[in-house]
Amino acid sequence: MRLEGLSIVLSELRGRLSLPRISLALLTGFYLILLPAEAADRSEPAAHGFSLYGTLALERDFPHFPYVNPQAPKGGELRTRGLGSFDNLNRFTIKGQTAVGLELIYDTLLTSSADEPGSAYGLLAHSIAVAPDGLSATFFLRREAKFHDGRPVTAEDVVWSFDAIRAAHPFYAAYYHSISRAVADAPDQVTFYFEQSGNRELPLIVGQFAVLPKHYWTQNGRSLKDTTLEPPVGSGPYRIARVDNGRIITYQRDPNYWGRNLNVNIGRHNFALIRFDYFGDDGVSFEAFKAGEMDLREEFSSKNWATGYAIEAVKSGAMLVEEIDVDSGGGMQAFVMNTRRTPFDNRAVRQAFNLAFDFEWTNKNLFYGQYARTESFFGDGELAATGLPSAAELALLEPLRDALPSDVFTTAFENPKTAGDGNVRTNLREARRLLASAGWEIANGRLEKQGQPLEVEFLLVQPGFERIVAPYIKNLEKLGVAARIRLVDPTQYQNRLNGFDFDIIVDSFGQSLSPGNEQRDYWSSESADREGGRNMIGIRNPAIDALVDKIIFADTRAALIAATRALDRVLLWSHYVVPQWHAPRERVAYWRGLSYPKPLPRHSLGFPDIWWRSAPPPYSSNHQDATVSGDGS
Repeated sequence: MRLEGLSIVLSELRGRLSLPRISLALLTGFYLILLPAEAADRSEPAAHGFSLYGTLALERDFPHFPYVNPQAPKGGELRTRGLGSFDNLNRFTIKGQTAVGLELIYDTLLTSSADEPGSAYGLLAHSIAVAPDGLSATFFLRREAKFHDGRPVTAEDVVWSFDAIRAAHPFYAAYYHSISRAVADAPDQVTFYFEQSGNRELPLIVGQFAVLPKHYWTQNGRSLKDTTLEPPVGSGPYRIARVDNGRIITYQRDPNYWGRNLNVNIGRHNFALIRFDYFGDDGVSFEAFKAGEMDLREEFSSKNWATGYAIEAVKSGAMLVEEIDVDSGGGMQAFVMNTRRTPFDNRAVRQAFNLAFDFEWTNKNLFYGQYARTESFFGDGELAATGLPSAAELALLEPLRDALPSDVFTTAFENPKTAGDGNVRTNLREARRLLASAGWEIANGRLEKQGQPLEVEFLLVQPGFERIVAPYIKNLEKLGVAARIRLVDPTQYQNRLNGFDFDIIVDSFGQSLSPGNEQRDYWSSESADREGGRNMIGIRNPAIDALVDKIIFADTRAALIAATRALDRVLLWSHYVVPQWHAPRERVAYWRGLSYPKPLPRHSLGFPDIWWRSAPPPYSSNHQDATVSGDGS
């Protein structure tokens, strides 16, 4: 399911938020296998990865992931884009504007399989043992693993990285709060201890954070809490080759990368250079792409997709335009209302705002009929709430009945609908009734409550959304709402999000095929006021906290599905957001000379990880980096 428009911005802002790669890796879902009691004591434990409810699909010595091209040529340059600017190369601090692509320089204990939901395989660690009681997990490091400066990766580095990352950013402190400590048992062995059993994702979560060189970060006054423009030392397949502050960052494939011959890396990391050029906004970057300044573009604009590619490069075959099926789970993109503020602390007001949004007219007139309305926080698969609650859902919901909207139990959720002709009078009448029930009445031609007008601001960072919000505001004005748009630059936008300084924003909540601990950051009371967190709505509801815990500690797939559907139902009927829309496929345009394996993995576009350059680009380039044709490996 492809969310419209916002995703291109979020990919930038999530980098600036320094969210961990696990938040994306979880989109395929990972779980552990419990080993026999003696496994944790073995010097060579049997598990080479994790699998949920069964065995791993690939044996320990599998040659490569089945979806890669093991003969993919190495070399060439890939050029892609960043938005806004950057002033920081430390992705673990809340400060500054972090450059995109920094995950390329770091390795983790585990790496995911994009073709096998519920699986992860060893990278820095060759083996994993989980205690029978689920209260600890031990990772056995590869002795050949090295940082870019030639120093070995040790258990001491793992422990220091975990502690330092957790201390550097409030998000990590919350995300890892169920992990009590990490202990270096030996130079190549580290154990993580958990506060309680049953949290099935904890071994995976600790396996997905970036391992940093302690010797580098503890020298010369460096701190993970500070910004820096000094290229840091990593252990991953790429190094930072060049930085033009705020404009360009280039990564070069390391020919001496320690893990280049591992089975989990065969067919991956194929480009010699990956260059990110920054643009002021997405419209500018689109024009640059068409002019040959970038190699590939994931398209999130229906207008661009419908009209923007009628160009000679596409007609001649120099540029390829494709729709690709990817089952990446789902999620919710929406107008998010800040419940920390009046009037959105009232459910009836929030519901009225949904009634005022005319999706059918918007889809017909602005989106060329390309989208469907989003009806769930968890996509349109088995995790989405449909119809009335099942018996399994009711078993979870009944004890919480007094804290939940009654509609959760009696009515199947549906967004309001219109004929798409611009006539929304019926919905606006119901919206006005709801506003009146919350104490908002028309006075002097505007909605007022105790003499105060109902005024709201749509805070936007992407100019393309103005054309979508403007018709919505006209409907709100018919209700007596004074609404306006405030467009700000990415730096100001991120600062305001960090402090929850907004009325309404456009945001998305990406979801996995197997939701887990990330739900706490989205919805839990403890995250409502945590700077840099993802609970943009400001939810503080003990009933939702309880349902999130049911998801995290579900011991079967059936229990997970029931808990997720129950949470979905409660979120929808709480009217925290005005749901937006989604497209069914990935929309991609790229210049000839890029190739990808066919078929692609089921759950990922695989870009740029498993793509490669098969021929020089069909455009001339003045970029110095483009002359690099190989990396010596």
